[in-house]
Amino acid sequence: MKFSLWGPSFLDKFNLGKEPKNKKETVGYVYFLGGGDKNKFQSLAEEHALSWQMDDLKRNERELVLFSGVKGPVWILRPGKKSETTSHQGLLDESDYASSRDIFGSLFGHFKVHTIKQLRIEFIGTEFDQELGALTGMEIAAYNFKQIYEGRPVELPEVYLIKSLGELEQSTLNQAKARAKSVNIARHLVNLPPNDLNPKTFVEFAKKMAFPQAMKIIVWDADRLKKEKMGLHLAVGQGAEFGPYMLHLRYRPTKKTNLRPVAFVGKGITFDTGGLDIKPSSAMRLMKKDMGGAAAVLALAAWVAEIKYPGPCDFYIALAENSVDSRSIRPSDICVARNGMKVEIDNTDAEGRLVLADVLDVAVTQKNADEPEVVINIATLTGAIKVGLGNDIAGLFCNDDSLADSLSTAGQRAGDLNWRMPLFNKYWGEMSSPFADCKNSGSGMGGAITAALFLQKFVREKKWAHLDIYSWNEKAQGALSSPGGNGQPVQALIEYLESRI
Repeated sequence: MKFSLWGPSFLDKFNLGKEPKNKKETVGYVYFLGGGDKNKFQSLAEEHALSWQMDDLKRNERELVLFSGVKGPVWILRPGKKSETTSHQGLLDESDYASSRDIFGSLFGHFKVHTIKQLRIEFIGTEFDQELGALTGMEIAAYNFKQIYEGRPVELPEVYLIKSLGELEQSTLNQAKARAKSVNIARHLVNLPPNDLNPKTFVEFAKKMAFPQAMKIIVWDADRLKKEKMGLHLAVGQGAEFGPYMLHLRYRPTKKTNLRPVAFVGKGITFDTGGLDIKPSSAMRLMKKDMGGAAAVLALAAWVAEIKYPGPCDFYIALAENSVDSRSIRPSDICVARNGMKVEIDNTDAEGRLVLADVLDVAVTQKNADEPEVVINIATLTGAIKVGLGNDIAGLFCNDDSLADSLSTAGQRAGDLNWRMPLFNKYWGEMSSPFADCKNSGSGMGGAITAALFLQKFVREKKWAHLDIYSWNEKAQGALSSPGGNGQPVQALIEYLESRI
């Protein structure tokens, strides 16, 4: 189990306001024209281009221009003018942060091809969101699972970062580093193989993250889950070699605040065979990612601790492995939840909602100063949501319009999109059972909705949102320089938390 992620971040190697030192090494030049200044583009072309390149450069209208000039390879980025929003209230528009993140992240592969040891980056006429996005994108792109897993150093160029017309603030660099690190923590956890990551080692990973005193780690093992009457959570994990856990990270800032706690609950099925209703091999192939919600919650906790977030937060992670064994739960078993509901098991592959249900009940029943104002759960819950929204857009189910609007807006700003889906109560009839209060799955139609309706039964009228995510990138794109875990929806939740302060 690789507990150590990576050493110093890529951004730690940045030299602010300095010029490259070693004149013997090839230097790569990157210019980010935040306002798309045509005159500046012309002057840069004249400075770097060979004479025979000038005519082509003058005609070039692309957003990213690359050429090998008199001093070395040159990249000039000049964002195009954004079109006016005409649909979807702008919630699917690409933000300045997102476009800068992805175009700078995509450059990382270029630097490897050119074997650049020194890189000079200049921001010209850029805004804060563009700078934050660019820096975050480079740090996200620097993550390499194989090198970390094998304990090999990641070779990175020395970077000299300059901002024209003012200094780039160190705080911008720090914010980008905290964001990117949290995204990469989530990606790394999802990428770990299931023979390394199980409920027990996930807890060990969290304990080794060196959280500050403001973050208290509480672990409930199977005995404590039994004492708490968390029959749904226990049922899912009873067939596995490593039993279930609930991990609770309780963050309370050192300074007093009027903010009430936000509780995040993550689904942590470290591998999902489907149980006795076993998945076909093609559907089981990526089921190490079924703890993507838990990875996102732990990663968000890391960001909160890193920036010393001024508001109280609770991070609950429901951990179990859904295995095939003589002790595994069976279709038609009746299990009793922590809130007293009796649930008939209709499908053992609808297990994520079971572990979430009991842990949601723990979150919403906290008292006094620990009572949450908002509860948000994150889960790779249904294949139905992927069919409807694809890989890149999370399904958002919410019982409060203001909270839903805040999360959708945060997702757009972060380039980490979600789309609100209906909590259509008529479909709850699909979950009826003649033997218990309800079943754990319906007929298959509207599967993402019925799963959300099931979870809603365990939130006790609290303001609540459920993000149904995919957590996986099929191929490299933008800042995600390799396929695998994508860190969804960490950036959206960071934006949401920042909007509260």
